[in-house]
Amino acid sequence: MKPQIPQFLFVLLFYSVSSLAAENTSVKTIKAPIDPLSGTNIFQMVAGLLLVLLLVMVIAWMVRRIGGVSLTGGGVLSVIGGMSMGARERIVLLQVGEEQLLIGVSPGRIQKLHVLDKPIEIKNKQTANMNFAEKLTEALKGKSK
Repeated sequence: MKPQIPQFLFVLLFYSVSSLAAENTSVKTIKAPIDPLSGTNIFQMVAGLLLVLLLVMVIAWMVRRIGGVSLTGGGVLSVIGGMSMGARERIVLLQVGEEQLLIGVSPGRIQKLHVLDKPIEIKNKQTANMNFAEKLTEALKGKSK
């Protein structure tokens, strides 16, 4: 008596052998290189750039609209003036509440140089309290000196 192989095992074996043979005989094609200066690539690059710029403008508009973001410290601390003393060193006059401090700033150090006994009067407080946009508008109109 010979053992009989079920027919579905024979079909399964035949299918696996034929699929292996098909994998080995497949022809691999070489794709042509893509031209980076083609019209579609340039369009995608420009569209991506415009999308990023639009996103930056929307975020800036939202920050301005929401407010609450102050880079001046809420008016408690302000820089009255400064002067460069070298390539990387500066002297800065700060207003902190009612006091004025003269500090030295270098890349690795900030040092208090002097606390002024008598605060220096700011000649034109209106232009000192203006933000950059207002100062730029005044400069473009020719009113600011």
